[in-house]
Amino acid sequence: MSCSRIVVLFVCQLTLAFLVQKAFGVSNCSSSETFAANDPYGANLMELFSNLSTQTPPTLFGQASVGQPPDQVYGLALCAAYMSSSNCQTCVEQAANESQNSCPNKKSAIVWSNWYGDCILKYSDVDFFGQVDTQNKIVYQNPNTAGNPVAFAIQTSGLLLQLSNQSSAIPALYAAGELQVYGLQKVYGLAQCTRDLAGSDCEMCLDNLIDTVIPTCCAGTEGGRVLSGSCFLQFETFLSFRLIKSTTVIQNPMNKY
Repeated sequence: MSCSRIVVLFVCQLTLAFLVQKAFGVSNCSSSETFAANDPYGANLMELFSNLSTQTPPTLFGQASVGQPPDQVYGLALCAAYMSSSNCQTCVEQAANESQNSCPNKKSAIVWSNWYGDCILKYSDVDFFGQVDTQNKIVYQNPNTAGNPVAFAIQTSGLLLQLSNQSSAIPALYAAGELQVYGLQKVYGLAQCTRDLAGSDCEMCLDNLIDTVIPTCCAGTEGGRVLSGSCFLQFETFLSFRLIKSTTVIQNPMNKY
C-alpha cells in the first residue's frame, strides 16, 4: 500500500460552518461571525498568525491571544511530533494563508494542513483554550482491508488505547509505538494532543476518536488518520515518514486469535 492511496473519507460536520478542501489541507470556517476589512480584529488576527509561526516551530506547539475585547483573538497551532521545526513553520504559515483564502473575514476557523506533514491551526474570538474539541474532525482512510479484519481491528484498538494513555502522561502529550499479535500484520500508531489540554482531557479526546470514529471509518482497514480540533491519531501497517519516530514497542497483551 502506498501513501497516495489513502483517501479522505469524511469531515465531521459543524453546525453553521462550511468546509473547504484544497490540495494541502481542509478548512472549517465559521459562517456566522465576520469582521470588516478595516476592523481591529483583522490586524489582531495577522499578528496572531505571526506569533504562532514564530512560537510554534521550536516545540511544535504554540498558543497566543492578541488584542482586547471585543476584538481579541485566540489561537493555537500544533505540528505533528515527527516534523522538523522548519517544516512545522512552513506548515503553520501555509495553514494561515489557507485560512485567509478559504475563510476570508471569518472570526473563527480550523485548518488541518498536510504541507510537509500534519499541523492544526485554530483561532476564534472566543477563548477555547483547555476545551476538548472532537466535534470538528477530518478522517483519512486506507482503502485496503486487513487480512483478518476483525482481529486486526482489535489489535489496532488495543495499540491506540495504550498510546492514548501514554501520551496523556507526558508533557509533550504525544506517544508512538507498534504492536504485533501472533498471525497478524504489525501495526504502527501515534497519538498526539494540543498542549493547552490537561493530560486527562488529552486522553478523553483521543479515546473519543478511538471509540466513536475509528470503528465507523477504519475498523479492519490497514490504516487511518483522524485529526480533530484538539488531538489526532494515526495507524498504519508500514513505517511511513509520519511514524518514523515510533519509540515504543507495545508488549502483546493479547493471545493468539
